[in-house]
Amino acid sequence: MNPKQMILRCYAEKKDGIWLAFCIDLNLAVQGETRDEVRAKLQRQIGSYLYDALEGEDKKYATQLLSRKAPIIFRAKYAFYKILINFYKAKNGINHIFNETISLTSHKV
Repeated sequence: MNPKQMILRCYAEKKDGIWLAFCIDLNLAVQGETRDEVRAKLQRQIGSYLYDALEGEDKKYATQLLSRKAPIIFRAKYAFYKILINFYKAKNGINHIFNETISLTSHKV
């Protein structure tokens, strides 16, 4: 991994007709109409979050903000979806896992 990048684990799931996306490494979540929409929203939210934590008004709390993991249930869902998707090779089902690669040198939104 490039030392100037951070790889964040994320997943999206469709529940009751609404897509939800989660970043389990920063405990962030968004919702939207489509999988692509929630992925884009989550990417923007991650960028804003990292900017605030590293350069913005929350800079003094960076250590806590950058080590804020999601509750175990969300991390377990990510692991379950990863196993399920790998086992069944179901890439377009009702759930989707993905990584967001964030450049730590240009994280301003």
